Amino acid sequence: MNRWRAFGLLVLARLRIFYREPEALFWVYFFPLVMAVGLAVAFWNRPPDPPAVDVVLTDPGTSTQQWLDDLRSGGIRAEPATAEEARRRYLTGKTVLYLIPNGDGLTFGYDPTRSESVSARYHVEAVLRRRQAEPSLRITEQLETEPGNRYIDFLIPGLMGMNILGGGMWGIGFVLVDLRVRKVLKRLVATPMHRGDFLASFLAARLLMLLPEMLSLYVVGRWGFGMPMRGSVIAMAIVMLFGAAASSGMGLLVASRTEKSETVVGLINLLVLPMWLLSGVFFSSKRFPDAAQPFIQALPLTQIIDGLRDVILEGKSLPEIAWRLGILGLYAVVCFTLALRWFRWN
Repeated sequence: MNRWRAFGLLVLARLRIFYREPEALFWVYFFPLVMAVGLAVAFWNRPPDPPAVDVVLTDPGTSTQQWLDDLRSGGIRAEPATAEEARRRYLTGKTVLYLIPNGDGLTFGYDPTRSESVSARYHVEAVLRRRQAEPSLRITEQLETEPGNRYIDFLIPGLMGMNILGGGMWGIGFVLVDLRVRKVLKRLVATPMHRGDFLASFLAARLLMLLPEMLSLYVVGRWGFGMPMRGSVIAMAIVMLFGAAASSGMGLLVASRTEKSETVVGLINLLVLPMWLLSGVFFSSKRFPDAAQPFIQALPLTQIIDGLRDVILEGKSLPEIAWRLGILGLYAVVCFTLALRWFRWN
């Protein structure tokens, strides 16, 4: 046979093998389109949102109302707040600037290293100078440099949540399928073990391995970058445990009937990567449209990350985040129950 004809047949054989694998088709052709559409929705080419600012209430409050009216008429999202509440909302990222009326002038509270705050500061000043009859508006600054409102403080809990999810899915789902492929599960069935105990052992081992993983990330964030810890360490640990239980249950469910390593890799990526995009690991999930928010809030990774940020950055207690723990607990119970019921041992 001609060498080039043989080469062409080999290429054709590889193409046929490729196109007969649904997982390969999905990851090569379909998934990049999904990611592109998701990112396009999050960063749609639209005018920037008006900055959110708080105006500190003064006694008797008449001047505060005038400032609020001027800001709102200029397109600024301005709300009244007490001094303590305004500063707390700023430090936790709810607003980008707060204003303190002082006679005929204002004090601007913001972080000069935070780009959106600097932009809002000059935007607000421009709006007020246009609205005020007297252009000589007196402005002073109260600079905020306390950790808690920086991007690194936002990012570290996101990375912790991403690691919790990935550890449960890959550390349990992929390992179980690999045991099935190598016929190890079939041998274990012949032993006098309880099948539920076998699956529960994966969950328990994952929870034990969680401690050094999360401790290393927390130490880097806390001592390396000065990330604050405004809540309870115990509350943070409980969020991690519930998150690990939910992700481990999902890993068990994915592996319950999967027979090929290639298939489980595709299934895990199909579940994990969209959550990395939607759940606010690297940027706020609020960037997505309001219509998508109920779906995003139902994702386990959203509850893990938001729960960690609530505790670490906002100092919320366990009762305040109980509904997040309830969602994670429901994922863990339902997924583990279904996995135990459907698990294939050969």
